[in-house]
Amino acid sequence: MARKFAELREKMSLEARAKSEEMFEEAVEAMSLHELNSDRGLSQKTLAEALNVQQPAQPSIS
Repeated sequence: MARKFAELREKMSLEARAKSEEMFEEAVEAMSLHELNSDRGLSQKTLAEALNVQQPAQPSIS
């Protein structure tokens, strides 16, 4: 039977929780914006608004 993550997390030591959070943050930083867009189902416009940045114009390829 599958366990809920919250149940497993409650049994983790504070050190293990901190290390888990650190590893999560490192993984998120390593993800490309494209991966973040597709994983969250966000459009470029929505992601740009959430990050308070402007969506760059795509260069045209001739």
